[in-house]
Amino acid sequence: MNSEGKKLAIITGADGGMGREITRAVAAAGYRVIMATCRPQKAEAVRASLLQEHDGLEIEIRQMDLASLASVARFADTILSEGRPVSLMMNDAGTMETGLHITEDGLERTVSVNYVGHYLLTRKLLPLMGQGSRIINMVSCTYAIGHLDFPDFFTHGRKGGFWRIPIYSNTKLALTLFTLDLAKRVEERGIVVNAADPGIVSTDIITMHMWFDPLTDVLFRPFIRTPRQGAATAIHLLLDKDAGRRTGTLNVSCHAKTLSDKYMHHRQMAELWDRTEQIVQRWL
Repeated sequence: MNSEGKKLAIITGADGGMGREITRAVAAAGYRVIMATCRPQKAEAVRASLLQEHDGLEIEIRQMDLASLASVARFADTILSEGRPVSLMMNDAGTMETGLHITEDGLERTVSVNYVGHYLLTRKLLPLMGQGSRIINMVSCTYAIGHLDFPDFFTHGRKGGFWRIPIYSNTKLALTLFTLDLAKRVEERGIVVNAADPGIVSTDIITMHMWFDPLTDVLFRPFIRTPRQGAATAIHLLLDKDAGRRTGTLNVSCHAKTLSDKYMHHRQMAELWDRTEQIVQRWL
C-alpha cells in the first residue's frame, strides 16, 4: 500500500523514549506517521533507526514547537490544507521545567507544552477527524495531586513560587480534564478520546542519573518502567480494537481506571475549557 492509501497518525514528542516506541508500533501497524517535533535532528535519528529495524515504514518529520502557539497553528494549518483524514492523534510530548520560563504567548512553559499546545493542536485538527478516529493524551498519576488556580495556572503554573513537580501535576490534571470534556463533546461524531497513564518511566523528564543514594536506587528502581513498558497503554488505546470502543477514560496498564465523581464532573472542568478557549481563540 502506498502512502496515499495509508491512514494518517500524528504523534507529538515522537522523538522521546515513549514517543519512539509509539511511533514504531503505529507505523508497523500500517499507518503513515507524522512525527511532530521541536527537535528535528533528534527525530531524524529516531526515524533512521526505525527504518533500519523495519523496512517500508512511512514516517515523516515535521517541526512544531508546543511552547509557541503560532508554531502549533502553522503545523495544524498545513495538515488542514492537505485535507487528509486524521485517524490517530497521540499527544505524547511533555516537559518538566526546572525554572520559570514564560513563552511568547505569556504562558508558563510547562503549561504550554503539556497542555495548551496540545489543546490547540487537537481543536484545530478536529475537522479532519470522524467516525473511528482516536485521540490519546499522555497524562500521569500526578494528576491526583494537581490543583488549578486561575488565572495563575496559565501564567505561572501554580499560585505562589515556582515548584516544578506541582506545576507538572497541574498540567496533567488539566490534560485529564480536557480528555474527559472533549470525549463528551465529540462522542456523537464517533471520535474516541482517552488518556494513558504510563506510570513512572525512565525518560528525559525523569532522568535516572545518580539523583538518589544507592540504597534508594535498589528499593525504587524496580518500580521504574522502561519507555517500552510506559508506552504500552498508549499503544493499546491507539491500536486495539476493543479499546476503540471506549471513550472518556483514564487507562493504566492497558485497562480503564474507575475515576471518582470528583474528576468525572470536576467543578473546574467547564471553566478550564472556557479559559483555554479564550487563550487559543485567535488561532482557531
